[in-house]
Amino acid sequence: MRKKVKNPYNQGENPCFGCSDKNPMGLKLEFEESEKFLHARWNPEKHYQGYINILHGGIIATLMDETSAWCINVKAGRAGVTSEIRVKYLKPVFVNRGEITLEAGIIEERPSHIAVHCSLFDSSGNLCAESESLFFVYPDEIARRKFNFPGKEAFRSD
Repeated sequence: MRKKVKNPYNQGENPCFGCSDKNPMGLKLEFEESEKFLHARWNPEKHYQGYINILHGGIIATLMDETSAWCINVKAGRAGVTSEIRVKYLKPVFVNRGEITLEAGIIEERPSHIAVHCSLFDSSGNLCAESESLFFVYPDEIARRKFNFPGKEAFRSD
């Protein structure tokens, strides 16, 4: 069973390209949580293409980076920044074939770093890209003070 994840950052001025509903050019990602993973669904539009009808690789990387970062917020209750991301592009993602899905899960957690694996699937369920990311995570006090991290409980919609 999946639960919708609340975006506590959308209560103020949130210009985030990945998750804000207030950024007119942004991706406006929304997330759901299952027991082990964080999930996102997104409908690509033509203005995100590279080659004709093919989703731009930089947008694919951005989708995976944003989903991975939210995975850390929701699953680990931590805030961090991307230290490293490695993306494997396996198949083209077409912008005219409907919704894509993403799934991210924590693969390693240390006091100062968290590693996340993310998968991107096309509308037919084909695995099109995978990433492994390493995030530097901040102590709670610094995350709250410098990044306005609201804490793990703020992402719960129930």
